[in-house]
Amino acid sequence: MGKKIRVAVLFGGKSGEHEVSLHSAASVIKAMDSDKYEVIPVGITKSGRWRFAQDALPMIAGKIEQEVYDELQANLPILSSRGGGNLPVFAPGEIDVVFPVLHGTYGEDGTIQGMMEIAQIPYVGAGVLASAVGMDKTIAKKIFEQESLPQGKYVYFLKSEIGKQLDQVIGKVEEQLGYPCFVKPANLGSSVGISKAKDRQTLIDALKLAALYDRKVIVEEFIPAHEVEVAVLGNDEPQASVPGEIVFANEFYDYKAKYLDGKSVMRIPAELPEVTAETVRKLAIRVFKAIDCSGLARVDFFIRKDNGEVLVNEINTMPGFTPFSMYANLWKHSGLSYSALISRLIELALDRYRERAELKTSFDL
Repeated sequence: MGKKIRVAVLFGGKSGEHEVSLHSAASVIKAMDSDKYEVIPVGITKSGRWRFAQDALPMIAGKIEQEVYDELQANLPILSSRGGGNLPVFAPGEIDVVFPVLHGTYGEDGTIQGMMEIAQIPYVGAGVLASAVGMDKTIAKKIFEQESLPQGKYVYFLKSEIGKQLDQVIGKVEEQLGYPCFVKPANLGSSVGISKAKDRQTLIDALKLAALYDRKVIVEEFIPAHEVEVAVLGNDEPQASVPGEIVFANEFYDYKAKYLDGKSVMRIPAELPEVTAETVRKLAIRVFKAIDCSGLARVDFFIRKDNGEVLVNEINTMPGFTPFSMYANLWKHSGLSYSALISRLIELALDRYRERAELKTSFDL
């Protein structure tokens, strides 16, 4: 057997989605093929301190089976101490590829991706541009509009506007969207900080809540619709999974419904007419390519209940990998196991790195 590929699974982070990341990373580590990969856990604390190997492992204690935890701990290589610094220092050849299982700010927004580019380390998932665009819902929606992708109405505001010009903000929402509407931090995922505003007072409360998490807040029209999701996998020639549908127990698919209570139900494949299912799969690939994505993404759609119109909601460039997550389940129903999916993502990361390494970085006259 050849040398194993050493994979640094990166998790945690300075984000409201820190806990989600820990659960996702535990699932990824458990499912990785131990015959092919040597796992190096790398954790980032909520304060931004980096933890390596043995120092990182306690961050996911209790989120992974004890047997798996003990085996991983016993087989970890001895890495030199990093002193808990704010930036990683990988020795040459120490890591073959990074699997950043980070959600939200400082992980899914292009910052970590840029650091890996500078360090010339292959990494799983979208690059700097696609990560940044996918993270910022307002910028993504502007690109979708430019690409003539169908979507709902929205407005957005800076935190400073909400603080200083609240009456004007409320007036714009009421004039252009009305009630009910959804209020979200523009650069966060996993339903953190999201509220459904039903009247002026709940709108004010929702705006203030979202502004706690981001300097930019987006407000979207309420669309009576089925929520359908498609998993996309690949680089230049991406493939789309079968569509899945979330049937949620709560009023909307909030953080608790996604990660904690397990009451929401995934319907895979979604109960859609064949022509609609094909439409969302084609649109998912268009969305993926529109932001120059690579590796993986989950594209979310609304299917209007009244006329069946398909609308793009958003793209998530690092969807969750928890037991309740849609992404892996969509590929499972499309014929790709969780372990095989992880291997494919690592292959795509290495392919993309090799392609970029062949580019010239200097110009000789």
